[in-house]
Amino acid sequence: MIDRRLLREAFEETAAALARRGVDRTELVRVQGLDERRRELIARGDELRAQQKELSRQVGAAPPDEKPALIERSKAVSAELKELEPAQAEAEARLDEALALLPNLPHPDVPDGVDERDAVELDRFGTLPEFAFKPKDHVELGEGLAVLDVPRAAKVSGSRFAYLLGGAVLLQLGLIRYAVDILTAEGFTPVIPPVLTRRDALFGTAFLPTGAEQIYEIPKDDLYLVGTSEVPLAAFHMDEIFDGDDLPMRYAGISTCFRREAGTYGKDTQGMFRVHQFDKVEMFAFTRPEDSEDEHERLRAIQQRILAGLGLHGRIVDIPVGDLGAAAARKYDIEVWLPGQDDYRELTSASNCTDYQARRLRCRYRTAAGDTAPVHTLNGTACALGRTLIALMEHHQQADGSVAVPEALQTYVGSERIG
Repeated sequence: MIDRRLLREAFEETAAALARRGVDRTELVRVQGLDERRRELIARGDELRAQQKELSRQVGAAPPDEKPALIERSKAVSAELKELEPAQAEAEARLDEALALLPNLPHPDVPDGVDERDAVELDRFGTLPEFAFKPKDHVELGEGLAVLDVPRAAKVSGSRFAYLLGGAVLLQLGLIRYAVDILTAEGFTPVIPPVLTRRDALFGTAFLPTGAEQIYEIPKDDLYLVGTSEVPLAAFHMDEIFDGDDLPMRYAGISTCFRREAGTYGKDTQGMFRVHQFDKVEMFAFTRPEDSEDEHERLRAIQQRILAGLGLHGRIVDIPVGDLGAAAARKYDIEVWLPGQDDYRELTSASNCTDYQARRLRCRYRTAAGDTAPVHTLNGTACALGRTLIALMEHHQQADGSVAVPEALQTYVGSERIG
Protein backbone atom coordinates (compact mmCIF):
# COMPACT_ATOMS: atom_id res chain seq x y z
CA MET A 1 0.00 0.00 0.00
CA ILE A 2 1.09 3.59 -0.32
CA ASP A 3 2.87 5.39 2.50
CA ARG A 4 0.12 6.97 4.61
CA ARG A 5 2.40 9.94 5.26
CA LEU A 6 1.92 10.98 1.64
CA LEU A 7 -1.68 11.94 2.45
CA ARG A 8 -0.46 14.19 5.26
CA GLU A 9 2.73 15.65 3.83
CA ALA A 10 2.15 15.66 0.05
CA PHE A 11 -1.60 15.45 -0.40
CA GLU A 12 -1.90 17.51 -3.60
CA GLU A 13 0.91 15.68 -5.37
CA THR A 14 -0.48 12.32 -4.29
CA ALA A 15 -4.01 13.25 -5.36
CA ALA A 16 -2.77 14.38 -8.76
CA ALA A 17 -0.80 11.16 -9.29
CA LEU A 18 -3.66 8.89 -8.25
CA ALA A 19 -6.16 10.89 -10.29
CA ARG A 20 -4.33 9.51 -13.34
CA ARG A 21 -5.35 6.08 -12.09
CA GLY A 22 -8.97 7.09 -11.65
CA VAL A 23 -8.91 7.61 -7.87
CA ASP A 24 -11.37 10.34 -6.89
CA ARG A 25 -10.05 13.15 -4.71
CA THR A 26 -12.99 12.73 -2.31
CA GLU A 27 -11.83 9.18 -1.55
CA LEU A 28 -8.38 10.46 -0.62
CA VAL A 29 -9.97 13.10 1.60
CA ARG A 30 -11.93 10.32 3.30
CA VAL A 31 -8.77 8.25 3.84
CA GLN A 32 -6.97 11.35 5.10
CA GLY A 33 -9.80 11.81 7.63
CA LEU A 34 -9.43 8.21 8.80
CA ASP A 35 -5.72 8.81 9.33
CA GLU A 36 -6.43 11.99 11.30
CA ARG A 37 -8.95 10.17 13.49
CA ARG A 38 -6.45 7.39 14.15
CA ARG A 39 -3.73 9.86 15.13
CA GLU A 40 -6.12 11.76 17.42
CA LEU A 41 -6.95 8.53 19.23
CA ILE A 42 -3.28 7.61 19.52
CA ALA A 43 -2.47 11.05 20.94
CA ARG A 44 -5.33 10.82 23.44
CA GLY A 45 -4.23 7.33 24.43
CA ASP A 46 -0.67 8.51 25.03
CA GLU A 47 -2.01 11.41 27.07
CA LEU A 48 -4.15 9.10 29.22
CA ARG A 49 -1.29 6.67 29.79
CA ALA A 50 0.90 9.54 30.92
CA GLN A 51 -1.86 10.69 33.30
CA GLN A 52 -2.26 7.15 34.57
CA LYS A 53 1.45 6.90 35.30
CA GLU A 54 1.53 10.27 37.04
CA LEU A 55 -1.56 9.49 39.13
CA SER A 56 -0.01 6.19 40.18
CA ARG A 57 3.05 8.08 41.36
CA GLN A 58 0.90 10.63 43.19
CA VAL A 59 -1.18 7.94 44.94
CA GLY A 60 1.97 6.35 46.26
CA ALA A 61 3.28 9.64 47.64
CA ALA A 62 0.01 11.24 48.80
CA PRO A 63 -1.09 11.49 52.44
CA PRO A 64 -3.96 9.12 53.39
CA ASP A 65 -6.69 11.77 53.21
CA GLU A 66 -5.81 12.65 49.58
CA LYS A 67 -5.48 9.12 48.25
CA PRO A 68 -9.19 8.32 47.70
CA ALA A 69 -9.67 11.27 45.34
CA LEU A 70 -6.54 10.39 43.40
CA ILE A 71 -7.63 6.76 43.18
CA GLU A 72 -11.00 7.81 41.80
CA ARG A 73 -9.32 10.01 39.20
CA SER A 74 -7.03 7.10 38.28
CA LYS A 75 -10.05 4.81 37.86
CA ALA A 76 -11.73 7.35 35.58
CA VAL A 77 -8.59 7.58 33.43
CA SER A 78 -8.35 3.78 33.28
CA ALA A 79 -12.00 3.52 32.28
CA GLU A 80 -11.57 6.04 29.47
CA LEU A 81 -8.42 4.26 28.31
CA LYS A 82 -10.25 0.93 28.29
CA GLU A 83 -12.90 2.41 26.01
CA LEU A 84 -10.33 4.17 23.85
CA GLU A 85 -8.14 1.16 22.97
CA PRO A 86 -10.82 -0.72 20.96
CA ALA A 87 -11.72 2.51 19.19
CA GLN A 88 -8.06 3.00 18.32
CA ALA A 89 -7.80 -0.56 16.97
CA GLU A 90 -10.96 -0.04 14.91
CA ALA A 91 -9.63 3.23 13.49
CA GLU A 92 -6.39 1.50 12.53
CA ALA A 93 -8.30 -1.32 10.83
CA ARG A 94 -10.56 1.09 8.91
CA LEU A 95 -7.55 3.05 7.71
CA ASP A 96 -5.72 -0.11 6.61
CA GLU A 97 -8.81 -1.32 4.72
CA ALA A 98 -9.09 2.01 2.89
CA LEU A 99 -5.38 2.15 2.08
CA ALA A 100 -5.47 -1.43 0.77
CA LEU A 101 -7.90 -0.34 -1.96
CA LEU A 102 -5.70 2.50 -3.22
CA PRO A 103 -3.34 1.61 -6.09
CA ASN A 104 0.34 2.46 -6.24
CA LEU A 105 1.42 5.89 -7.45
CA PRO A 106 2.33 5.69 -11.14
CA HIS A 107 5.81 6.60 -12.31
CA PRO A 108 5.75 10.08 -13.89
CA ASP A 109 6.87 8.67 -17.25
CA VAL A 110 4.02 6.14 -17.52
CA PRO A 111 1.91 7.05 -20.57
CA ASP A 112 -1.69 8.17 -20.20
CA GLY A 113 -4.45 5.91 -21.47
CA VAL A 114 -6.86 3.24 -20.36
CA ASP A 115 -5.93 -0.03 -22.08
CA GLU A 116 -3.45 -1.89 -24.30
CA ARG A 117 -4.34 0.27 -27.29
CA ASP A 118 -2.73 3.23 -25.52
CA ALA A 119 0.57 1.44 -24.84
CA VAL A 120 3.65 3.25 -26.18
CA GLU A 121 6.09 1.22 -28.25
CA LEU A 122 9.68 1.58 -27.03
CA ASP A 123 11.67 -0.86 -29.15
CA ARG A 124 11.55 -3.87 -31.47
CA PHE A 125 13.77 -6.91 -31.82
CA GLY A 126 14.18 -9.83 -34.21
CA THR A 127 12.97 -10.21 -37.78
CA LEU A 128 9.35 -10.46 -38.83
CA PRO A 129 8.93 -14.02 -40.16
CA GLU A 130 8.05 -14.53 -43.81
CA PHE A 131 6.63 -17.71 -45.32
CA ALA A 132 6.38 -19.08 -48.85
CA PHE A 133 3.14 -20.78 -47.73
CA LYS A 134 0.11 -19.82 -45.70
CA PRO A 135 1.16 -20.12 -42.06
CA LYS A 136 -0.91 -22.16 -39.65
CA ASP A 137 -1.85 -21.25 -36.10
CA HIS A 138 -0.60 -23.27 -33.15
CA VAL A 139 -3.79 -25.33 -32.88
CA GLU A 140 -3.60 -26.60 -36.45
CA LEU A 141 0.14 -27.21 -36.10
CA GLY A 142 -0.19 -28.95 -32.75
CA GLU A 143 -3.04 -31.19 -33.85
CA GLY A 144 -1.25 -32.05 -37.07
CA LEU A 145 1.83 -33.10 -35.12
CA ALA A 146 -0.26 -34.86 -32.43
CA VAL A 147 1.42 -32.77 -29.72
CA LEU A 148 -1.66 -30.74 -28.65
CA ASP A 149 -5.08 -32.07 -27.70
CA VAL A 150 -7.71 -29.55 -26.66
CA PRO A 151 -10.91 -31.65 -27.22
CA ARG A 152 -9.81 -34.34 -24.76
CA ALA A 153 -8.79 -31.68 -22.23
CA ALA A 154 -12.27 -30.17 -22.53
CA LYS A 155 -13.77 -33.61 -21.93
CA VAL A 156 -11.69 -34.06 -18.78
CA SER A 157 -11.50 -30.53 -17.36
CA GLY A 158 -13.76 -28.21 -19.33
CA SER A 159 -12.88 -25.21 -21.46
CA ARG A 160 -9.51 -23.44 -21.41
CA PHE A 161 -7.37 -26.51 -20.77
CA ALA A 162 -5.02 -28.46 -23.04
CA TYR A 163 -2.98 -31.64 -23.14
CA LEU A 164 0.62 -31.32 -24.36
CA LEU A 165 2.21 -34.46 -25.72
CA GLY A 166 5.47 -35.73 -27.16
CA GLY A 167 7.64 -33.12 -28.82
CA ALA A 168 5.70 -30.20 -27.32
CA VAL A 169 6.51 -31.49 -23.83
CA LEU A 170 10.20 -31.77 -24.68
CA LEU A 171 10.12 -28.28 -26.15
CA GLN A 172 8.51 -26.86 -22.99
CA LEU A 173 10.96 -28.64 -20.71
CA GLY A 174 13.80 -27.31 -22.86
CA LEU A 175 12.42 -23.79 -22.47
CA ILE A 176 12.56 -24.12 -18.70
CA ARG A 177 16.23 -25.10 -18.67
CA TYR A 178 17.09 -22.49 -21.31
CA ALA A 179 15.50 -19.70 -19.25
CA VAL A 180 16.82 -20.93 -15.90
CA ASP A 181 20.37 -21.27 -17.22
CA ILE A 182 20.29 -17.65 -18.41
CA LEU A 183 18.86 -16.47 -15.09
CA THR A 184 21.33 -18.36 -12.88
CA ALA A 185 24.15 -16.78 -14.87
CA GLU A 186 22.55 -13.42 -14.08
CA GLY A 187 22.55 -14.09 -10.34
CA PHE A 188 19.03 -15.44 -9.83
CA THR A 189 18.46 -18.32 -7.41
CA PRO A 190 16.13 -20.96 -8.90
CA VAL A 191 13.11 -21.70 -6.72
CA ILE A 192 10.23 -24.15 -6.94
CA PRO A 193 7.72 -22.47 -4.61
CA PRO A 194 4.39 -23.65 -3.24
CA VAL A 195 1.50 -22.68 -5.47
CA LEU A 196 -1.09 -22.87 -2.69
CA THR A 197 -0.77 -19.90 -0.34
CA ARG A 198 -2.62 -18.28 2.50
CA ARG A 199 -4.53 -15.06 2.13
CA ASP A 200 -1.71 -12.96 3.63
CA ALA A 201 0.56 -13.72 0.68
CA LEU A 202 -2.06 -12.67 -1.86
CA PHE A 203 -3.00 -9.58 0.12
CA GLY A 204 0.66 -8.67 0.49
CA THR A 205 1.20 -8.78 -3.27
CA ALA A 206 -2.10 -6.87 -3.90
CA PHE A 207 -3.88 -9.72 -5.67
CA LEU A 208 -6.43 -9.42 -2.88
CA PRO A 209 -8.84 -7.88 -2.18
CA THR A 210 -9.31 -6.29 -5.61
CA GLY A 211 -8.36 -9.30 -7.78
CA ALA A 212 -10.43 -11.97 -6.05
CA GLU A 213 -12.48 -12.76 -9.17
CA GLN A 214 -9.37 -14.18 -10.90
CA ILE A 215 -8.26 -16.47 -8.07
CA TYR A 216 -9.17 -20.08 -7.37
CA GLU A 217 -10.01 -20.41 -3.68
CA ILE A 218 -10.12 -23.56 -1.55
CA PRO A 219 -12.27 -22.38 1.39
CA LYS A 220 -12.14 -25.67 3.30
CA ASP A 221 -8.38 -25.29 3.73
CA ASP A 222 -8.22 -21.50 3.71
CA LEU A 223 -5.81 -21.62 0.77
CA TYR A 224 -5.63 -20.10 -2.70
CA LEU A 225 -4.06 -21.25 -5.98
CA VAL A 226 -1.69 -18.56 -7.20
CA GLY A 227 -1.82 -17.02 -10.66
CA THR A 228 1.94 -16.38 -10.63
CA SER A 229 4.91 -17.43 -8.53
CA GLU A 230 5.37 -13.71 -7.86
CA VAL A 231 3.07 -14.33 -4.89
CA PRO A 232 5.10 -16.96 -2.99
CA LEU A 233 8.40 -15.39 -4.05
CA ALA A 234 7.39 -11.99 -2.64
CA ALA A 235 6.01 -13.56 0.54
CA PHE A 236 9.19 -15.63 0.99
CA HIS A 237 10.66 -12.69 2.96
CA MET A 238 7.43 -11.46 4.56
CA ASP A 239 8.00 -9.96 8.03
CA GLU A 240 11.78 -9.94 7.51
CA ILE A 241 14.49 -7.28 7.57
CA PHE A 242 17.30 -7.51 5.02
CA ASP A 243 20.79 -6.30 5.66
CA GLY A 244 21.18 -3.53 3.09
CA ASP A 245 24.43 -5.08 1.85
CA ASP A 246 22.54 -8.26 0.89
CA LEU A 247 20.41 -6.44 -1.68
CA PRO A 248 19.50 -7.02 -4.42
CA MET A 249 18.08 -10.50 -3.84
CA ARG A 250 16.96 -12.20 -7.04
CA TYR A 251 14.87 -15.33 -7.47
CA ALA A 252 13.70 -17.36 -10.47
CA GLY A 253 10.45 -19.15 -9.68
CA ILE A 254 9.40 -22.21 -11.70
CA SER A 255 5.76 -23.05 -11.17
CA THR A 256 2.37 -23.98 -12.48
CA CYS A 257 -0.07 -21.07 -12.28
CA PHE A 258 -3.86 -20.85 -12.19
CA ARG A 259 -6.24 -18.12 -13.32
CA ARG A 260 -10.02 -18.12 -13.52
CA GLU A 261 -9.91 -15.75 -16.53
CA ALA A 262 -13.05 -14.04 -15.30
CA GLY A 263 -14.29 -11.39 -17.70
CA THR A 264 -12.73 -13.00 -20.80
CA TYR A 265 -15.75 -14.94 -22.02
CA GLY A 266 -15.43 -15.51 -25.75
CA LYS A 267 -11.87 -14.15 -25.91
CA ASP A 268 -8.97 -16.36 -27.07
CA THR A 269 -11.02 -19.50 -26.73
CA GLN A 270 -9.02 -21.53 -29.26
CA GLY A 271 -5.97 -23.49 -28.24
CA MET A 272 -3.81 -22.65 -25.25
CA PHE A 273 -3.19 -18.91 -25.41
CA ARG A 274 -5.60 -18.06 -22.56
CA VAL A 275 -6.02 -21.08 -20.29
CA HIS A 276 -6.80 -21.70 -16.63
CA GLN A 277 -3.60 -23.66 -15.94
CA PHE A 278 -0.19 -22.72 -17.30
CA ASP A 279 3.50 -22.79 -16.41
CA LYS A 280 5.98 -19.95 -16.06
CA VAL A 281 9.50 -19.09 -15.11
CA GLU A 282 9.21 -15.86 -13.12
CA MET A 283 11.86 -13.36 -12.06
CA PHE A 284 11.52 -11.58 -8.73
CA ALA A 285 13.85 -9.05 -7.11
CA PHE A 286 14.14 -7.21 -3.81
CA THR A 287 16.19 -4.00 -4.09
CA ARG A 288 17.05 -0.79 -2.33
CA PRO A 289 14.73 2.04 -3.44
CA GLU A 290 17.47 3.88 -5.31
CA ASP A 291 18.22 0.78 -7.41
CA SER A 292 14.73 -0.30 -8.50
CA GLU A 293 14.50 1.67 -11.74
CA ASP A 294 17.80 0.22 -12.96
CA GLU A 295 16.63 -3.24 -11.89
CA HIS A 296 13.44 -2.75 -13.89
CA GLU A 297 15.42 -2.02 -17.04
CA ARG A 298 17.60 -5.05 -16.28
CA LEU A 299 14.58 -7.35 -16.10
CA ARG A 300 13.30 -5.98 -19.37
CA ALA A 301 16.68 -6.56 -21.05
CA ILE A 302 16.82 -10.17 -19.82
CA GLN A 303 13.32 -10.82 -21.17
CA GLN A 304 14.28 -9.45 -24.56
CA ARG A 305 17.48 -11.51 -24.59
CA ILE A 306 15.56 -14.71 -23.82
CA LEU A 307 13.01 -14.17 -26.59
CA ALA A 308 15.47 -12.86 -29.17
CA GLY A 309 17.67 -15.90 -28.51
CA LEU A 310 14.76 -18.07 -29.62
CA GLY A 311 14.59 -16.33 -32.99
CA LEU A 312 11.33 -14.53 -32.20
CA HIS A 313 10.26 -11.10 -33.38
CA GLY A 314 8.55 -8.73 -30.98
CA ARG A 315 8.21 -5.30 -29.52
CA ILE A 316 8.50 -3.71 -26.06
CA VAL A 317 5.67 -1.44 -24.92
CA ASP A 318 5.24 0.91 -21.98
CA ILE A 319 1.84 0.08 -20.44
CA PRO A 320 -0.54 3.05 -19.91
CA VAL A 321 -1.56 4.15 -16.45
CA GLY A 322 -5.11 2.82 -16.79
CA ASP A 323 -3.89 -0.71 -17.52
CA LEU A 324 -1.42 -1.09 -14.64
CA GLY A 325 -2.08 -3.63 -11.92
CA ALA A 326 -2.76 -2.19 -8.47
CA ALA A 327 0.80 -2.79 -7.26
CA ALA A 328 2.74 -1.58 -10.30
CA ALA A 329 4.20 1.89 -10.59
CA ARG A 330 5.38 1.06 -14.09
CA LYS A 331 5.09 -1.97 -16.35
CA TYR A 332 6.67 -3.04 -19.61
CA ASP A 333 5.16 -5.75 -21.80
CA ILE A 334 6.90 -7.66 -24.53
CA GLU A 335 4.54 -8.59 -27.33
CA VAL A 336 5.67 -11.21 -29.84
CA TRP A 337 4.38 -11.53 -33.39
CA LEU A 338 2.15 -14.57 -33.84
CA PRO A 339 1.78 -15.45 -37.52
CA GLY A 340 -1.30 -17.55 -36.80
CA GLN A 341 -3.07 -14.49 -35.38
CA ASP A 342 -1.35 -11.95 -37.67
CA ASP A 343 -0.82 -9.76 -34.62
CA TYR A 344 1.44 -8.94 -31.68
CA ARG A 345 0.38 -10.62 -28.44
CA GLU A 346 1.71 -10.27 -24.91
CA LEU A 347 4.24 -12.89 -23.82
CA THR A 348 5.94 -11.24 -20.86
CA SER A 349 5.59 -8.30 -18.52
CA ALA A 350 7.96 -6.65 -16.05
CA SER A 351 6.70 -4.45 -13.21
CA ASN A 352 8.35 -2.15 -10.72
CA CYS A 353 6.10 -2.20 -7.64
CA THR A 354 8.35 0.21 -5.68
CA ASP A 355 7.55 -0.06 -1.94
CA TYR A 356 3.85 -0.88 -2.40
CA GLN A 357 4.04 -4.65 -1.87
CA ALA A 358 6.79 -4.37 0.72
CA ARG A 359 4.60 -2.25 3.00
CA ARG A 360 1.84 -4.86 2.86
CA LEU A 361 4.33 -7.70 3.37
CA ARG A 362 6.21 -5.81 6.10
CA CYS A 363 9.45 -6.49 4.24
CA ARG A 364 12.22 -4.00 5.07
CA TYR A 365 15.96 -3.46 4.92
CA ARG A 366 18.43 -1.84 7.27
CA THR A 367 19.81 1.39 5.88
CA ALA A 368 23.38 2.65 6.22
CA ALA A 369 22.14 4.94 8.99
CA GLY A 370 20.83 1.95 10.94
CA ASP A 371 17.14 2.67 10.36
CA THR A 372 14.73 0.36 8.57
CA ALA A 373 12.75 1.16 5.43
CA PRO A 374 10.61 -0.81 2.96
CA VAL A 375 12.47 -2.52 0.15
CA HIS A 376 11.35 -2.18 -3.45
CA THR A 377 10.00 -5.27 -5.23
CA LEU A 378 10.01 -6.08 -8.93
CA ASN A 379 8.71 -8.98 -10.98
CA GLY A 380 9.07 -10.07 -14.57
CA THR A 381 8.10 -13.08 -16.65
CA ALA A 382 11.26 -14.81 -17.79
CA CYS A 383 9.31 -17.31 -19.86
CA ALA A 384 5.54 -17.82 -20.14
CA LEU A 385 5.96 -21.39 -21.30
CA GLY A 386 2.64 -22.01 -23.03
CA ARG A 387 2.59 -18.73 -24.91
CA THR A 388 6.26 -19.03 -25.82
CA LEU A 389 5.56 -22.51 -27.14
CA ILE A 390 2.81 -21.01 -29.33
CA ALA A 391 5.24 -18.38 -30.64
CA LEU A 392 7.95 -20.99 -31.35
CA MET A 393 5.58 -23.26 -33.24
CA GLU A 394 4.13 -20.46 -35.34
CA HIS A 395 7.45 -18.65 -35.97
CA HIS A 396 9.45 -21.75 -36.85
CA GLN A 397 6.84 -23.79 -38.70
CA GLN A 398 7.89 -25.46 -41.92
CA ALA A 399 5.99 -26.07 -45.16
CA ASP A 400 5.56 -29.77 -44.30
CA GLY A 401 3.85 -28.92 -40.97
CA SER A 402 6.88 -29.67 -38.81
CA VAL A 403 8.48 -27.15 -36.44
CA ALA A 404 12.18 -26.31 -36.44
CA VAL A 405 13.74 -26.18 -32.98
CA PRO A 406 15.78 -23.00 -32.44
CA GLU A 407 19.49 -23.63 -32.08
CA ALA A 408 19.42 -22.31 -28.51
CA LEU A 409 17.05 -25.15 -27.52
CA GLN A 410 18.42 -28.05 -29.53
CA THR A 411 20.74 -29.35 -26.81
CA TYR A 412 17.91 -29.26 -24.28
CA VAL A 413 15.29 -30.78 -26.60
CA GLY A 414 17.62 -33.34 -28.20
CA SER A 415 16.51 -32.70 -31.77
CA GLU A 416 16.46 -30.06 -34.51
CA ARG A 417 12.82 -30.54 -35.45
CA ILE A 418 9.45 -31.48 -34.00
CA GLY A 419 7.54 -33.71 -36.40
